[in-house]
Amino acid sequence: MNSPHNRSTYHDGVAGPSIVWLATGFLLTGLGTVLLGPIMPTLLHDWRLTDQQGGLLLASKFVGAFLGGVLVPRQLRLGVLAGAGFACVGFAAFALSGGLLSGSICLFVSGFGLGQLIASTNVLVGRRYSKHTGSALALVNFFWSLGAVLCGLITAAVLPRFHLRLPLLLFAAMFLVAGVGGVLQPAPDAAAADEPPSANLPPAPMRLLLRFGFLLFLYGGLETCMTGWLTTYTVRFSDAHLLGGQSAIVLLWSALTAGRALSSAALRILREATLQRLGLALSALWIAALSTTRHAPLLSLYSVLLGLSLAPFFPTTFALLIQRRPTARQAGFILAVSGLGAALFPWMMGFVSTESGSLREAMAVPLALALALLVVSPAPNRGPQPG
Repeated sequence: MNSPHNRSTYHDGVAGPSIVWLATGFLLTGLGTVLLGPIMPTLLHDWRLTDQQGGLLLASKFVGAFLGGVLVPRQLRLGVLAGAGFACVGFAAFALSGGLLSGSICLFVSGFGLGQLIASTNVLVGRRYSKHTGSALALVNFFWSLGAVLCGLITAAVLPRFHLRLPLLLFAAMFLVAGVGGVLQPAPDAAAADEPPSANLPPAPMRLLLRFGFLLFLYGGLETCMTGWLTTYTVRFSDAHLLGGQSAIVLLWSALTAGRALSSAALRILREATLQRLGLALSALWIAALSTTRHAPLLSLYSVLLGLSLAPFFPTTFALLIQRRPTARQAGFILAVSGLGAALFPWMMGFVSTESGSLREAMAVPLALALALLVVSPAPNRGPQPG
């Protein structure tokens, strides 16, 4: 029988907002994560910044998100609340800022909040839904992807009419509503939780946790290589501009979003490791095909297929990690490491493109990442399907 201390510790790991508020917060988190991209041209113009200075704004948010993930608290409900609070304060202050220094500080604060939200929500959902963990994580990450898809559409509709300040203030207020709403409506199943289903299992060894960190490091680079460079690749190598080069990336994000919903259903039938490796094998195939085509219809098709293939990786990987019972701080650190890959490998892709004179040749970087992930990903076991 577990001691009262163990029950208290487990309750700290599953207590928090209901799934409705967690999904709402993740939708806002997806919007906030990709927000800087669509508004960057406006910031560069209004603040008279160079591209290099604009890159510092991105770096500020990335550093903040990394630290937010690393410093996730043991009581995950506090991480969700603190994340919403920091995001609210950061984006509200950013709306009122007017230059590089103040904007960078505000984005660091908002990034810290986003990092806390991403880590705390994923760990909380993974622990709370011990049965069909991958399915639950795929579903909640569907809302993050949906926010990422909606961000560009909302920005295009709102900016010409209201500019930046008022929409950003309203966006910040939404984080406050999500945080307070989660506090006022906690999950009923968390309060009734008695003991962890795997309470007698030993904690994961550090070697295994480092392996998961390496997986997410590589995947962060793979996904960001494709989402960061696909528009440029489309404009340079397609026989049509695909609506100014934006259609391919919209299709990729849309397929990632739909794929998360489909993965949630598929993971009730397939093991996490099986679906993960199948998605990686197909991803390598579609990247290779995409890098050889010059026709807009095929490029659009490969973008959709690639998004569907990439979609299962994060929820399946994190579900497999949660089954190893990492602490909240360990899981948050592993999540944050993916941001380091997102910073390194897209830069490497640009470097290869510059040195070789061809972005097509630089597609070897994400192809190599997909193949490396396939090699080091966990092999499906023959035991019973993990929850």
